[in-house]
Amino acid sequence: MSEYKLPRGIVISGTGLWTPPDAISNEELVAAFNAYAEQYNREHAAEIEAGNLTAKPYSSAEFIEKASGIKNRYVVSRDGILDPQRMRPYLPERPDDELCLQAEIGVKAAKLALEKANKKPEDIDLVIVGASYMQRAYPAIAIEIQGALGIDGFAFDMEVACSSATFSLQRAVDAVASGAARAALVINPEMPSPQIDFTDRDSHFIFGDVAVASVVERRDTCAVDNAWEVLGTKAKTVYSNNIRSNFGFTARAADVDPFGPGKTFRQNGRKVFKEVCPMAAAHIEEHVRETGSEPAAVRRYWLHQANINMNNLIAKKLLGDDTSEERAPIVLDRYANTGCAGSVIAFNLYSDDLQPGERGVICSFGAGYSIGSLVVEKIAL
Repeated sequence: MSEYKLPRGIVISGTGLWTPPDAISNEELVAAFNAYAEQYNREHAAEIEAGNLTAKPYSSAEFIEKASGIKNRYVVSRDGILDPQRMRPYLPERPDDELCLQAEIGVKAAKLALEKANKKPEDIDLVIVGASYMQRAYPAIAIEIQGALGIDGFAFDMEVACSSATFSLQRAVDAVASGAARAALVINPEMPSPQIDFTDRDSHFIFGDVAVASVVERRDTCAVDNAWEVLGTKAKTVYSNNIRSNFGFTARAADVDPFGPGKTFRQNGRKVFKEVCPMAAAHIEEHVRETGSEPAAVRRYWLHQANINMNNLIAKKLLGDDTSEERAPIVLDRYANTGCAGSVIAFNLYSDDLQPGERGVICSFGAGYSIGSLVVEKIAL
């Protein structure tokens, strides 16, 4: 395959981060889960005693933090999540003529990104929404957001699980580089809380809700003092069943519960850790060298925020003993795993201090397997 060289002069000129007002600590989540587990075990005591059912194990805040590094997560609504009788959020259905919830949080992040990039809706030609889950099949959430913002152009959704943010950023870079769009607005409104099985000890704590957005444009149209030039993009996918969600419309035709066992998020965490960490480290190392740097010379790595142990191992492979949270920032302790948005959250929060000429890598990885990365360099305009 011939090597493609990205044209110079494509920049990320602004990002926006919208954080939900509701948060749930590990302690709150564990109290609700353990109450549910106690109730379940009591109601099914006979079946458990007979060996026909397995008792629900109890959880602890210490277990969650040790396993993941997560201490807190933000959610679009606390209602129902901490109720042992419900164990899922309550999100009332909205009429078709009202902005859907995912579009609403996407618009909030988009406005913040446009403001930071000093752009108006009329400056944008393309809107891409990338997320691990879409609230509906169609019309595209991206088109709904396009309409809400008054953007004249085209829009589409992308779903590549936890790599959706970097993959959608790459498509935006390609569109601007080709001249298909003057500027693109990439939005990642992650709302995984409705898909979480809050009755599963091994996964109920993993995810949180958030929305991020980025503006991609040409350097010569940039209207801010500093921006991030994209030096290269790189994507890789390898099929694996180790992270999976089987929720889908065909459940209706199979006469099964679309939210039944195995239909929501599940993963083989040990295999994911063992297989993804070396893949991600090798991917990043190769990409950095392709853009003319060495991994140790990269000032900052904004990595996917799924598990602190994964991030520490990947950073160690890239930076050796020089690894630190300053070089590879962690936000999952506050935000949990926010699907594809984690690396962009880290970039949004921990990039202003870098100086022109310093480089960084935005990288996400997840189900698929999928890995996406952008090597960027801060520039002064």
